Amino acid sequence: MKKIQFVWFALLSLLVVVSLIGCQPQATAPVEQPTAVVVEQPTAAVVEQPTATVDPTACNLDAPSTPVEINMIGWSFPITDFYASELKKCNQVENLTVNTQQLDSASAHEQMRLGLAGGGKAPWAIIHNTAQDLAEFGSAGWLYPLDDLVKKYWTEYKLDDIPEAAWTTVTYEGHIYGVPWDANTIMMFYNMDLFTEYNIIPPTTYDEVIAACKILKNEPSLAVPFTMNLHAGWAWEIEFFNFIGSFGGKYFNPDNTPAFNSPEGVAALTKMKEVVDACMGPQGLTYSIDDSEIGMETGTIGFVNIWASRAANMDNPEKSNFVGRIGFAPAAAPNPAGKLGGSSWYDAYSIPANTGVDPDLVFRVIMEATDFQSQLEASQLGIVVRTSVAAAGGGGSRYLGAVNETLAKGVGSLPSNPALVLMQAALGNWLPLVGTGEKTPAEALQAAADEYLAQATQQGFVK
Repeated sequence: MKKIQFVWFALLSLLVVVSLIGCQPQATAPVEQPTAVVVEQPTAAVVEQPTATVDPTACNLDAPSTPVEINMIGWSFPITDFYASELKKCNQVENLTVNTQQLDSASAHEQMRLGLAGGGKAPWAIIHNTAQDLAEFGSAGWLYPLDDLVKKYWTEYKLDDIPEAAWTTVTYEGHIYGVPWDANTIMMFYNMDLFTEYNIIPPTTYDEVIAACKILKNEPSLAVPFTMNLHAGWAWEIEFFNFIGSFGGKYFNPDNTPAFNSPEGVAALTKMKEVVDACMGPQGLTYSIDDSEIGMETGTIGFVNIWASRAANMDNPEKSNFVGRIGFAPAAAPNPAGKLGGSSWYDAYSIPANTGVDPDLVFRVIMEATDFQSQLEASQLGIVVRTSVAAAGGGGSRYLGAVNETLAKGVGSLPSNPALVLMQAALGNWLPLVGTGEKTPAEALQAAADEYLAQATQQGFVK
């Protein structure tokens, strides 16, 4: 009996021990088996396979199925050089080659006219032009209408970000012929050190320009006190448009006959001659746009009337000896009671009618080069057209206030008239003779009117 009790007691004890062992916590389990998902296998969707996004700084185009070469021609200043580099980013796309050629403005226009007038395949798929060129090129049938492409890509490239006024400037006879990306005007740059030393306030009229020139004429550091670009006939025409607009004159009558040989035109050209005699002389008449820019950067000119697109170089230490010491002011008014002597210009990219390259592809290359990100960067070099850039904090350059005032209070844009090129040529042939004293303002304007009228009648612009 005692033996049986002992056996039962032993079995009971063994069960108790086993139970106690089974209830002990498994302290090593967390160490030997860490959470694999967190430590060893991080979330693959975020780390290893990020959600595909478009790189705003790249050329986001699909590769053409066969090799395509796109050539562009334009002219050089800081912001146009930037856009040319943006176009060349599309070289990263397989089977796509983009070549850019940046000349001076006169040479680029000469090459474009020669290349497009032949009637064969155009040498370029993209041409840089201004709103003023569109009437000439569009009326000649040299440009591809962009209406359908603008409509097709309106949403994808957010083209409503470009204001209607800019689209209007690149529209001729109801068709869009260009993609605008830059605005420009002529304004005043001045040497702040000299103006402070001589107690000169930035002139607001050309009478004040002449007065400032008289003060600076004997400054030994200056080659000339002041320049405006009058080194070529076409340059005289551009400045004449600024001056005649301030005096209330115009280029055309409603029947396309010349209106510039008017009392307002004579007053404008007379004022230009006064500026030449007081500020520039024969030496100043030789200064190109580049020469005037360099003169400001090196301190050999006191102040200039020059394109706003050159302003960024004033603060470029690789170009300018006066970083932060060149001031900017709106264009002066030739007529104290009139508009400021600065016109409104828009730069654009167009596609030739006979390009030989798929216009849809060319248009998308232009879009990639002029999208929001591109214009945000370009806003440090000039005036861009996308309104969202300002909202995003773009621009901010210290010359933009002077630019905007000139655009708002200046003489506006050249007329969109296909006969304009004939008028510009005639004015360019005769206006320089006023600077040299060979013609009076009235004589030069009448000679230009006679030349224009003969050409315009022969070509059917005047009946």
